[in-house]
Amino acid sequence: MTDTYAPAKSALHIDDEKVRVTEWTLAAGSSTGWHKHEMAYVIVPTSGGPLRIATPDGDVAAEMVVGKPYIRPAGVEHDVINDGPGEVVFMEIELKEPASA
Repeated sequence: MTDTYAPAKSALHIDDEKVRVTEWTLAAGSSTGWHKHEMAYVIVPTSGGPLRIATPDGDVAAEMVVGKPYIRPAGVEHDVINDGPGEVVFMEIELKEPASA
């Protein structure tokens, strides 16, 4: 059986030669849809709550904590799902250039 979720909402704030910054809003019962990150990225939660991350290796529980950022490498494949009772919002900052040494 396949679950059906409403699509998460996204708002593109910056898209230049160095970064792409997108604000994601996941209402209860919504998901980003399955996708693969072509760039390394940083997530900065602006409202917290539980999420479920569907990955090729199975589901993982995640807790978004306001102001607690994390980074992931390019190549991550997943669907971010809000099964929780409330809205979760985060900023996704994709890094178009490798970090300088």
